[in-house]
Amino acid sequence: MLLAIDMGNTNITLGVYDGQELRFVFRIATDIARMRDQYAADMLAIFRLHELEAQQFEGAIVSSVVPLLDRTVCDAVEMITGKRPLLVGPGTKTGINIRIDNPAQLGADLLVGAVAAVSKFGSPCVVWDLGTATTVSVVGENNTFLGGAIMAGVATAVKSLVSNASLLFDVSMEAPKSVIGANTTSCMQSGCIYGTAAMIDGMNRRIFNELGYETPIVVTGGLARDILPHCQGRLYYDDNLLLEGLRIIYEKNKK
Repeated sequence: MLLAIDMGNTNITLGVYDGQELRFVFRIATDIARMRDQYAADMLAIFRLHELEAQQFEGAIVSSVVPLLDRTVCDAVEMITGKRPLLVGPGTKTGINIRIDNPAQLGADLLVGAVAAVSKFGSPCVVWDLGTATTVSVVGENNTFLGGAIMAGVATAVKSLVSNASLLFDVSMEAPKSVIGANTTSCMQSGCIYGTAAMIDGMNRRIFNELGYETPIVVTGGLARDILPHCQGRLYYDDNLLLEGLRIIYEKNKK
């Protein structure tokens, strides 16, 4: 079995693969203050919950956007499985041709998502990830990563707004009955849900205009389920896109 770990700013998502089958997905909070032993204990507890033994894993792979935790989490995985995980980074075989100004700056999450999207839908394609940050990655012909855009995530933007506006407060991420809100709560919800959906639609049109053609649009991330129903056009949702990308990369790099 394979342990795939996607380490984000808010959550660490772990997936257990048996061959190409994703058997389990579980999440723990990202916390740079936690030690190796604490992460190891959490993983062991979750494995036991699913009646898994750490010795069953033949390998592990990690993608991370939290460099301060790279060694901590990799050490925790090696401590309980006996296997040093592959950390996605420069030199990792992915099958993606990176054509941005500084390839070393490309986030591992963007690269991993592109790998999975190309595997499922081919290239060219556009990949949206709605998490702590909202990101869009554009893969052109011949698996070429062209670039993209980074925006504040929906929940991140709301937290910033609430902390800087005395009369505003946190709201649930659900769509109000109409775009035109009649109270503070519905106004904020309209901005979060419909505003983000309109931004995605508008960015897709601009991307297609620059490319000169349309592509499949793949959407993933923790907030995608709330936003996607209000977007226009055909968008493909894949909650486990990054885990699948990690599995594919592991197979490409397995000795």
